[in-house]
Amino acid sequence: MTIHFRHYKGGAGITDDYYKIRDFLVETVSTSFTYARWDWMITHDYLDVNSINKIGVWQDSDKIVGVATFDLQLGRAYCLNLPEYDFLKKDMILYANDCLAKDNEIGIVIPDSDVALQDAASDLGFVATENKEEDSIFYIAKTPIEITVPKGFEITSMEEIFDLQGYYRVLWKGFDHELNGEGEFCFSEANNASGKKQMRRPNVDLNLKIAIVSPKGNFVSYCGIWYEKELDFAVIEPVATDPEYRRMGLGKAAVLEGIRRAGELGAKRVLVGSSQQFYYNIGLRPYSTATEWRLENKHVSR
Repeated sequence: MTIHFRHYKGGAGITDDYYKIRDFLVETVSTSFTYARWDWMITHDYLDVNSINKIGVWQDSDKIVGVATFDLQLGRAYCLNLPEYDFLKKDMILYANDCLAKDNEIGIVIPDSDVALQDAASDLGFVATENKEEDSIFYIAKTPIEITVPKGFEITSMEEIFDLQGYYRVLWKGFDHELNGEGEFCFSEANNASGKKQMRRPNVDLNLKIAIVSPKGNFVSYCGIWYEKELDFAVIEPVATDPEYRRMGLGKAAVLEGIRRAGELGAKRVLVGSSQQFYYNIGLRPYSTATEWRLENKHVSR
């Protein structure tokens, strides 16, 4: 066994290291930092592209066996390893503390089921906080899927209607940017370029990018589904509904249609990084939690 450390190579976007990290995440079968989270992050508009090469990679010969990464922005770290390499956990936390912090502050997100990573964090002076990440799950074989939309509304996908303006518009409105005083949606050339980068790339199935179209022809609800054929689970990300069209069952229809299509491809279960009542009401169940750990005294005990 020859373990060596290196930094992520190649910068943001679809690089050789993107594929290698994705393959590693698929092999770990991680449901905390999933292959879908990596896919969503790597071409996201809010990604800190100047820090992408700070991601830490541990290899055994040529095989990636451990990764310490952030999600979009520095300040929160995720430490993952293949099962037989638990001895790397302390090194990954130390690396995250030194290199993935923001303003000298770092939170390590640890699945509550990963006692070994908790032990390593505790030994280094980290303590659990009240900050949680919660996942919910839909078991396709156990839960009936009934999809209805109001008269005049239609279910489509980005495969059928590749409308980047409609996509960005429903996300802008659906995440309440206008309600929060951030201004009306305006589609830009930057949106167009970024949207193509996100959608027209490997490991994106446009048939799983579900939209509900209003009688006016606008996308008014959206659900993205990510599926990897080597695993038995798909992932929901993101979900948004225009405030003017809420409480009409449109978000439910978009999510269930995405789940149905993922099931047809072979998924047995579908995860979402949320514990909102909305998801429970449409058939998802509580699944797992992870806790952010932080240094108690601002100094790591090496």
